[in-house]
Amino acid sequence: MMKRCCIGFFFMVAGFSLSAQQLTRFAVVDLSKVYVSFFRESRAVREFEERSARVQAEINQMTREIQDLKSSQISAEFRGDRNEALRLENDAYRKSEFLKEYYKLKTAELEDQKSKLTQSGAFLEQIYDEIRYIAESEGYSMVLNNKENTGILWFSPTVDITDKLIQNLLAKSRR
Repeated sequence: MMKRCCIGFFFMVAGFSLSAQQLTRFAVVDLSKVYVSFFRESRAVREFEERSARVQAEINQMTREIQDLKSSQISAEFRGDRNEALRLENDAYRKSEFLKEYYKLKTAELEDQKSKLTQSGAFLEQIYDEIRYIAESEGYSMVLNNKENTGILWFSPTVDITDKLIQNLLAKSRR
């Protein structure tokens, strides 16, 4: 009887320890880093970067024009030409206000385009397939995007599979 109780207790403890060892494993991925590292050479990304560079060049040009107007205004004031200085000040103000609105609008457009790029079907399908492969082969139950999930307060760098994901994607793209 005592022997049966000991054997039963042993199996019960073994069962508890086996179930306790089945921990849920989580991993995190930085999708924006994957995007920058892996898809930088794609046509869509190059077009985005070209558009971004054009917008920045336009902003730089407008900024130079405003600075030139302000320099001209200072020169007119130094010469004592109050009417010209006032006109130049008004021109600089109008262009500055236009530049602020232009910057807001173009920044929003570029962010929207970037968001669409990173969430395109082909991009996400390829990423998710590779994430699924890594998660299943390494025993992760869940993979979270560490940049978009505000619920993640802290994670160990050992569960960040971003670099492994990028390496796998690059390796597959070279085949």
